Amino acid sequence: MKKLALHWKILLGMVLGVIFGFAMSNFEGGKEIVQDWIKPFGTIFINSLKLIAVPLILGSLIKGVSDLKDISKLSKMGGKTILIYIFTTVIAVSIGLLLVNVIKPGNSISEETRTELVGNYTESTQKYKDEAASQKESGPLKALVDLVPENIIGASSENKNMLQVIFFAIFFGIGLILIPESKSKPVKDFFDGFNEVILKMIDLIMLAAPYGVFALLAALVVESPSADLFKALGWYALTVLFGLSIMIMFYITMVFLFTGKRPKTFIDGIFPAQLLAFSTSSSAATLPVTMERVTEHLGVEEEVSSFVLPIGATINMDGTSLYQAVAAVFIAQAFGMDLTLGVQLGIVVTATLASIGSAAVPGAGMVMLVIVLAQAGIPEAGLALIFAVDRPLDMCRTIVNVTGDATVSMIVAKSEDKLGEPHVKDWDDDYEH
Repeated sequence: MKKLALHWKILLGMVLGVIFGFAMSNFEGGKEIVQDWIKPFGTIFINSLKLIAVPLILGSLIKGVSDLKDISKLSKMGGKTILIYIFTTVIAVSIGLLLVNVIKPGNSISEETRTELVGNYTESTQKYKDEAASQKESGPLKALVDLVPENIIGASSENKNMLQVIFFAIFFGIGLILIPESKSKPVKDFFDGFNEVILKMIDLIMLAAPYGVFALLAALVVESPSADLFKALGWYALTVLFGLSIMIMFYITMVFLFTGKRPKTFIDGIFPAQLLAFSTSSSAATLPVTMERVTEHLGVEEEVSSFVLPIGATINMDGTSLYQAVAAVFIAQAFGMDLTLGVQLGIVVTATLASIGSAAVPGAGMVMLVIVLAQAGIPEAGLALIFAVDRPLDMCRTIVNVTGDATVSMIVAKSEDKLGEPHVKDWDDDYEH
């Protein structure tokens, strides 16, 4: 029998978890059995994601920033590339926030279900409410003061301090760029290796994802067996997909306005990379194909594509950032929390910065979401609500990540007068992965 791919195992775990949860709900004592013997495995899985968040940020972000050493030779192209990537990420997060505030998928949950949901996580929600109240009493520049940690070890001990960790990682990476290469190489080699270890740990954690999803969904069903919860989850998924579709249209428009390339030309050129991105959920795994398509089929000179695309695979996660914005507000809505404009602007900043350190591998987006939730004061326990549909959405948002990388490479190439005619003009040629 052919071995099932991980995403199919996760979907199977999701379905079995729902069925098992409904079945146990019909037995006396079934709810207690799930809570005592099944739910803890879901909690362990969520904790493992939270465990890896700080190391992932440190490893990925220090590596990503220090890899920009070529900016000393290509400062103009490098600065332009990073600015455009940040711009598209801010647009993505803003679209996500706009849609989730208009559609309000979490508001379709009944007050009875919401009360039951909050009751299951009373300790978590009260802790975040207390922290939110204390933040309201602080001065206008408190957020700026909190950005700079007085002790990086202390900051690293709490996921809610993730912006401080991001600040330190960027600062450290800049320091690596500015010292002589002979001195920075051993440190860079260490963080390159450290980053590889962390990525492998994520792979190992994701192997347990089907069982984690099973436990989370079973617990969710027995604790809140209301159908409106699943209706809200469907609206949440549709909101994310709608936002991702808008981003694809945004890229097509950007390419047409700045390069003059027709939408069909752009889509035909990048489509095989999009398919691979969908099947692997990894920008990094798709990178060789993305580079080949952009260079050979979209006319970007290799000097630009070899510089812009690897940076994009590291710091440009538009699809992931959009999803994080929608997910954070959806979870807040599900728990009956009213997020202020200031908190939502904080989500824009955190999701944008977190995307710089987000690893280009499956599952990293969920780890980054932990950072966004903690920074916004939203209960991390709400991850249980959305993890069931995360894998298929991960596949879709990776398409957006890869398409964004290709878009920026074409715009930068055009601005540097390094965008020519494609080397391969047969747009319907078969491409084998």
